[in-house]
Amino acid sequence: MFKKLVKTLLVASFAITSGLTAYAGGHAQKITEFRVGILGGENQADRLRRTKCFVDKAEALLGVPTKVFAPADYNGVIEGLIGGNLDMAWLGASGYAKVYLADPNIVEPVLSLVGKDGNFGYYALGFARKDSGIENLADMKGKQFAFGDPNSTSGYLIPSIEIPDLGYSMEPGEHFSDVVFSGGHEQTIVGVYNGDYDAGVSWSGGTGDWEDGYDYGAFRLASDSGLVDMTEMVEIWRSKIIPEGPIVLRTTLPEKVKIQITALLAGLSSMDPECAYSFGAGEIKGMISVSHEDYESIVAARKAKIGG
Repeated sequence: MFKKLVKTLLVASFAITSGLTAYAGGHAQKITEFRVGILGGENQADRLRRTKCFVDKAEALLGVPTKVFAPADYNGVIEGLIGGNLDMAWLGASGYAKVYLADPNIVEPVLSLVGKDGNFGYYALGFARKDSGIENLADMKGKQFAFGDPNSTSGYLIPSIEIPDLGYSMEPGEHFSDVVFSGGHEQTIVGVYNGDYDAGVSWSGGTGDWEDGYDYGAFRLASDSGLVDMTEMVEIWRSKIIPEGPIVLRTTLPEKVKIQITALLAGLSSMDPECAYSFGAGEIKGMISVSHEDYESIVAARKAKIGG
């Protein structure tokens, strides 16, 4: 894994420093704008703020306006990709699976994040308020459980498979009094913190200190933003490791653009650690090359569970 990460960074550095001479002469296909989709899960203003550094770099590199679309839910970005209205997005694995099942030729995965511990993956984490007395899923009998978005890997797909495997039905009124969607990861975290839900599920790299929101992910974003005090909440369940979602590019983009954007993202941690922290939702080690093969298990799981 480390060698793959190093290889990605070396390729990125070479592409940037070489000036992409293979495309000199102006014969490559042109674009007039670059359109980036940012998944829901946190409020729009924070999404735009923390991705601005990348957007500015992309605009300077490509020499065309870089436009950001930040719809309220995951499906807005997914449908934007399917409809050909977006050029790039960082998807969850389940979101990528939905796009792939709609049309396998629309996007191609190029990169994914690597956590501070070097793992290519993250976790769905169940959590509750510390003063609720809830310490595990058994304690959730007769309690309301909140999930983020039907198209979220950690916020629905994986929990909907793994929690029933532990003997806890996800059907409302059986073990849990109700199973609801909050609308996004931030809404789930803040909702549990404020007592609107008994417990919820969100995502994290899962290493480091709980009081900081772990290393990266939705808890880290909520903690950094001052929305919650993590010491007032406890982890009550953890999934198996989930493949980190891919950054995808529209397949029909000019090859020069694909190389430029891939190189920019791959080199972000070394060139601008502060921007990498912001874009990556916390402390990450870097990025690695990925392909469809890395997500075949999630595509199969989504097809079996949801049907598309």
